[in-house]
Amino acid sequence: MSKRNSQAAKTAARERLRVEREREAKRAKTKRQVIVACSIVGVLAIAGGIGYAVVQANKPTHWEAVKDEKVVTPANTTGTDGTTVVIGKDSAKKTLKIYEDPRCPVCAQFEQTVGPTVKKDIDDGKYKMQFVGATFIDNKDNGEGSKNAMSALGAALNVSDAAFLDYKAALYSAKYHPEETTDKFKDDSYLIKVADTVPELKGNKKFQDAVEKGTYDAWAMAMSKTFDDNKEGVKGTPGFVMDGKQLTADSQGTPLMTVADFNRVVGEALKK
Repeated sequence: MSKRNSQAAKTAARERLRVEREREAKRAKTKRQVIVACSIVGVLAIAGGIGYAVVQANKPTHWEAVKDEKVVTPANTTGTDGTTVVIGKDSAKKTLKIYEDPRCPVCAQFEQTVGPTVKKDIDDGKYKMQFVGATFIDNKDNGEGSKNAMSALGAALNVSDAAFLDYKAALYSAKYHPEETTDKFKDDSYLIKVADTVPELKGNKKFQDAVEKGTYDAWAMAMSKTFDDNKEGVKGTPGFVMDGKQLTADSQGTPLMTVADFNRVVGEALKK
C-alpha cells in the first residue's frame, strides 16, 4: 500500500470517528433533554397534585357551605330564618322550650318515656312547645346525621305541625333511633324509611324530594346556631326552659327523664 493510500485511509477513519462521536453527543444531549423535560413534568404534576389536594382539603364541606346559602324556611315557622318553631293552642299561656339533638341517646330516652305526656299536654292546651334543635353530636365524630335529620324535620314541619311531632317521635323511637356512634341519620334513604311510618309522610313525594335535595339544609344549620347562641345557658340535650329559666329534676341539673319528675317540675313552673 502506498503512503498516500495509507494516509487517506487514516484520514477517512478519523473522519468516520468524528462523525460517530458527534452523533453520539447529539443522542446523549437529546436523552438528557428528554430526562430533564420528564423531570419537570413530574415535578409539576406532583406540585399540581399537592396543590389540588390542598385546595380540596381547604374547601368547605357541604354543611359549612350551606351556612352562607339563602335559607328556605319551612311552613309553620316564624322568626329569623324560620327558626322559631312553636306548636300548641293559642289559648295556652306559657311555652315550654325543649332543646334536642336528633342523634342524642338521652333525648331518645326522654321521647320514648315522656314524649307521649308532652304531646297530650300540648293537645290539652296546658302549654305550647317550642322546639330548639341542636347538631353538636356531629361535631364529635365529623358526622352528618344530626344535621341531615334536622333538615328532614324541616321537611316534615313544612307538611304540618302534626307531621313534625310524629316524625320526631319516630326518629327517637326504640326501633329507629341508632346508637350515638352509628351515623345512620346521614342517609336520606333511612330518613325516608322512618318517615314512611308517619301517615302524613308515607309516600309523600314533596317531603321525599325535600330530603333528597337538601331543601332545608341551610335551615338546619340556622336552627343549630339558634341552639349554640341560646341565652338560657342550655349546653346539652335534652334541655327544658320556661319563662327563661332552666327546668331540671334537681339542683344538680338532672334532666326531666321520668313522667313524675316532668309533671312535678313543669307543673310548678306553670303555677308561677
